[in-house]
Amino acid sequence: MKRKIIKIDHEKCTGCGLCIPNCPEGAIQMIDGKARLVSDLLCDGLGACLGHCPEGAIEVEEREAEPYDERRVMAMIIPQGENTIRAHLKHLKDHGETEYHRQAVEMLRELNLPVPEAPAAPAHSGCPGSRSVDFKAAPAASPLTGPRHQAAAPAPPAGPQPSRLSHWPIQLHLISPASSHFAGSDLLIAADCTAFALGGFHEGFLKGKTLIIACPKLDSGLDLYEEKIRALIEQARVNTITVMIMEVPCCGGLLRIVQSAVANSSRKVPLKLVMVSARGEILREEWALA
Repeated sequence: MKRKIIKIDHEKCTGCGLCIPNCPEGAIQMIDGKARLVSDLLCDGLGACLGHCPEGAIEVEEREAEPYDERRVMAMIIPQGENTIRAHLKHLKDHGETEYHRQAVEMLRELNLPVPEAPAAPAHSGCPGSRSVDFKAAPAASPLTGPRHQAAAPAPPAGPQPSRLSHWPIQLHLISPASSHFAGSDLLIAADCTAFALGGFHEGFLKGKTLIIACPKLDSGLDLYEEKIRALIEQARVNTITVMIMEVPCCGGLLRIVQSAVANSSRKVPLKLVMVSARGEILREEWALA
């Protein structure tokens, strides 16, 4: 049958993941670093995800597609909890989809579940990396990408631990590539959250390095970041660059900025990637191509 359904432009998609929590039906998933429509049956074609794509990579088109299946969608939504069920029912009512709303309510009643029609705080929306997770209650796994082995951490030595920070300021907008401490140094460019997630940040990664911190999601003027990193490569002649990022999709923007700076510089430097999970595990540590 011909009906309205979303279309994703994979050339424009940057893999930020902002559309995922805004599709509680589960029709969109992140696969190979891109948002993908995984099921015609789950997409209602109403476009709740459209306004949450900063690149304009999602649009609604009319094409041949399998009929939307409300009961199958509800089977995906019910395990997500009362707030998501409420948001879905409101979504259907706001778009005048009375028949789908009736089917959803009917399924809830068949399962002896309450019908949460009253207004409430909206379900979480936005970047997967901003989702609230209580580690005290979570299982020993990464809450964002699934199970990972984590070796038992050694007991920290007694007494105050020395800071390995060699200079100030450290925020990328504030540093000067002409500062003497950067000259010929091994440079660590870390996403803001990494030092808080990684217990051994100072001794394991900062020791012996100069530091810059940045956030590719919340900071402005990212084009200036690339210019400063190029200056550090060409003028300060840094020896190596290590980029440390979190596992969340939006954090990959920092790696892309550094890769572009290295690729467009007149001299090349070795570039290492370190990826940290929200539970403080090292998920990847490898030399990266610019």
